[in-house]
Amino acid sequence: MSVAEAAASLAHGPICVLGLWHLGTVTAACLAEAGYDVIGADPDAAVVAELREGRLPVFEPGLAELIEGQRAAGHLRFATDAARAVRDATVVWVTFDTPVDDEDRADVASVLDAASTLLTEAAPGTLVVISSQLPVGSVRELESRCAARRDAADLALTCVPENLRLGKALESFRQPDRIVAGTRNAAVRDRMAALLSPFCDHVEWMGVESAEMTKHAINSFLATSIAFINEISTICEQVGADAAEVARGLKSERRIGPRAYLSPGDAFAGGTLARDIAFLREQADRGALPTHLLAGVQQSNDVHKNWVRGTLANVLDVIPGRRVALWGLTYKPGTDTLRRSGAIALCSWLLENGATVCAHDPVVRALPDHLAAHMQLADDALGAAAGAEALVLCTPWPDYRSIAAGDLLAVAPGVIVIDPAGFLKQSLGGAPEVRYVQVGSAWPALKEQQEGDLT
Repeated sequence: MSVAEAAASLAHGPICVLGLWHLGTVTAACLAEAGYDVIGADPDAAVVAELREGRLPVFEPGLAELIEGQRAAGHLRFATDAARAVRDATVVWVTFDTPVDDEDRADVASVLDAASTLLTEAAPGTLVVISSQLPVGSVRELESRCAARRDAADLALTCVPENLRLGKALESFRQPDRIVAGTRNAAVRDRMAALLSPFCDHVEWMGVESAEMTKHAINSFLATSIAFINEISTICEQVGADAAEVARGLKSERRIGPRAYLSPGDAFAGGTLARDIAFLREQADRGALPTHLLAGVQQSNDVHKNWVRGTLANVLDVIPGRRVALWGLTYKPGTDTLRRSGAIALCSWLLENGATVCAHDPVVRALPDHLAAHMQLADDALGAAAGAEALVLCTPWPDYRSIAAGDLLAVAPGVIVIDPAGFLKQSLGGAPEVRYVQVGSAWPALKEQQEGDLT
């Protein structure tokens, strides 16, 4: 089958996007925008009902408007009868969310169970695209499960690993720099090329297992880079070096490069990077293979998660009775999800240790139940900072860069600003009257001591 013939075949039926959390809603909306007839399906009727009312499961800039526009144009509809949606489809794109617990363990079984059950309903010849975040070998497992229930040979299972970024997901899907795609044969590759052609003409074609493994390898490499620069940063703090300058020096080395993932700051949070490290370690354990580096990355990151806590204890001497402000609560800017947010964990720790806590976030309208009765959520950033002895930037929302040092000091004289990644370095860190500290830069008292030693 040629690419042109494959493209023509896609026009004969809708695309069913199966699973409507963040990945699924973005995928469905962008496919509809590209001109495809799309059915977004989810077995959870409550999720579908919310989407029909215009409410997203996870906030993503521009997504609500895109969905509304594509529904009005007739290119996108939502269905609770997922089995029927699968039966009617030419393409089934599997985008179920893979839940991750607080120990970075992914609930893979629930995704495989739901997907394999529904794929038995697919018509012969259906192209199946797996994008859910699953461990290597999951596509083969789905093929095996389908074979036990039907003639699996009449389904074409492929893998296009998820490549979205919360807060910039539409851009990531519409204009990727490349797409990684795993297929079993040339005919399926032609169908996939036609399906992906509206978004990118640079597709890295490979085997299915290689595509699955590439996603794990990329995330593990990024996680390793973060853990590495943060370890370097802690040594910089000890010796009086500036980790941001060291990172700049690293990136000037052409074997490393200017786009290397080397920026001193927070530990990696959320589920994505840690989940892929866990997937690889579990796979290695099954083969009795050592993974000393991956284990070390995980351990290093776990230690660095306590950097803000240690810094607060350092600069405040004691935590009980201190007033601490937090700017930003979400997992990252551009989303409203609090799941796996480091800021929420920090709030809990501060409250457990007797601090008074007040926070602000541009998109959060209510605190989680376990925090709501014990801390304050302010209407604006300066309101949260009022009277604070320490201010921690937890989520780098652009709004916070517009706050002047004078305005902050007017409501919180003498406040210590803790800004792990240096996001506010130009606006607040550059003001001599602000006591400011970031990862990889020595606390001012230590700097003064070191400078004194040199004179």
